[in-house]
Amino acid sequence: QVQLVESGGGSVQAGGSLRLSCAASEYSHSSACMGWFRQAPGKDREGVAAIWRGYGTTYYADSVKGRFTISQDNTKNTVFLQMNSLKPEDAAMYYCAAASGGTCATLRAAFFGYWGQGTQVAVSS
Repeated sequence: QVQLVESGGGSVQAGGSLRLSCAASEYSHSSACMGWFRQAPGKDREGVAAIWRGYGTTYYADSVKGRFTISQDNTKNTVFLQMNSLKPEDAAMYYCAAASGGTCATLRAAFFGYWGQGTQVAVSS
């Protein structure tokens, strides 16, 4: 059972930056891929970015390419999401999730079996 704990959310003005962290309880087949998803009120959960940890391969939603960067610190079983040039439409609850590596590129929530509790990101215009 993989446990995920997010931190780093908050409130910023448009154009600002935030860095989210997600600490995983283990590095295993079930957490070979770790991703970030977000969900705004009234909207579906959206895949934002993911990293296939063993290879360091990263995947991004078109809406965040060039602005968000996912990275990892394997020594601490932690994945980060650096969010720059934030826009009001980036405001949402952000969730960390884990999956087996083969599903990483999909950025589809259905393939991720483990989830954190979420951290709120607010962006004011």
